[in-house]
Amino acid sequence: MISFKLFSPRRDRTAAMPFIMLTVLIDMVSIGLIIPVLPTLVGSFTGSQSDQAFWYGVVVFAFGFANFIGSPILGALSDAHGRRPLLLLGFCGLGLSFFVTGLSTALWMLIAVRLVGGAMQANAAVANAYVADITPPEDRAKRFGLLGAMFGIGFIIGPVMGGLLGAINIQLPFFVAGAFAMINWLYGYFVLPESLPAERRRPFHWRAANPLVSLRALTQLNGVGRLVAVVALSGLAQFVLFTSWVLYTTFKFGWGPRENGWSLAAVGIMSFVVQGFLLGRLLKRFSPRRLAVAGLVSSTISYVAWGAATQGWMLYAVIFLNVLGCTITASLQSIISGAADPQSQGQTLGAVNSLNSLMAVLAPLFGAPLLATVSHLPRGDWRIGAPLYFCALLQAASLALAFFHFRSERHASPATASEVGK
Repeated sequence: MISFKLFSPRRDRTAAMPFIMLTVLIDMVSIGLIIPVLPTLVGSFTGSQSDQAFWYGVVVFAFGFANFIGSPILGALSDAHGRRPLLLLGFCGLGLSFFVTGLSTALWMLIAVRLVGGAMQANAAVANAYVADITPPEDRAKRFGLLGAMFGIGFIIGPVMGGLLGAINIQLPFFVAGAFAMINWLYGYFVLPESLPAERRRPFHWRAANPLVSLRALTQLNGVGRLVAVVALSGLAQFVLFTSWVLYTTFKFGWGPRENGWSLAAVGIMSFVVQGFLLGRLLKRFSPRRLAVAGLVSSTISYVAWGAATQGWMLYAVIFLNVLGCTITASLQSIISGAADPQSQGQTLGAVNSLNSLMAVLAPLFGAPLLATVSHLPRGDWRIGAPLYFCALLQAASLALAFFHFRSERHASPATASEVGK
């Protein structure tokens, strides 16, 4: 077992949102740096677009599979030892994986390092648990939105930097990303306070950290039920989009790292504006349940529009019109977090992260073959949008499940009916 004394928490600061927001911002900048260039790096080891799509899918699969196994374990360890040491462990793993990725000279090295990086990196789940520790349930949707805004800023800065640096040298973004991850480790070690007091911790048990057991426990939380399937299908759609975006725009519009970096920055800007400024106002008028349903409707339409786009500027138009789609994650996380007790926030949100990781494992199994199937088509052909149309079907299914779940919950409980009617 890892000794967490090396990461002993500071005693002279009180945990607060600004601390974890800065941590997440630096983390997402480092991750965003590599997104525009990883497919190109994979392509440097392959001989055709079809092979590039296949092996990129394998690399993404490796990270997602390892993260699926590791997330509930690290989440449960954070319930036992605190959030801070697990965040620091994640920063170390992330930094090392970036450096080794940049030094990789063969596909097997890329796959191996993504396996190790995925197993050690559960920063998103632990950061969400950190927020749940310091926030009353009624304010969590807004606080998760602020955290999402930091993800958005990271995706503004990171992909643009990655695209510009990748145009100079394809390995350069990975070394810069590794440096950012190590800066975050230093910030966490010397500045970040612990959010989980000793009296609210609970012993670590391997059975509870089993990803399948943790997912089953998630479905048994009061008020969650079918929302697990909603998170799964919506997450699968999102990850198919993420794993397909760069190659999709390359095949359809001939974009390179710079153009893809700017498009991902546009996603980040929208996420920041909605979750940082608009979400709080929306929550004053609508419950998280209504926002989740409205967001699923908006995203379903957006996936179809992205796939059918005939010119690059249309992708930007859809990104900025999909306002409500940026509220889905914060709304669902607040509902699930509110269903868990204070002692199991790490395990619960680790299970959500593990579920998303499982979807990240499955995404390339769908996205990569669909891209390979249409890779021979001429630029601008509407059929190249096949992965995006598949995303629309997944999101429509999650919308139907969410609608029926909330409707049955409303009929079962007058209190819930009052909340949904807000």
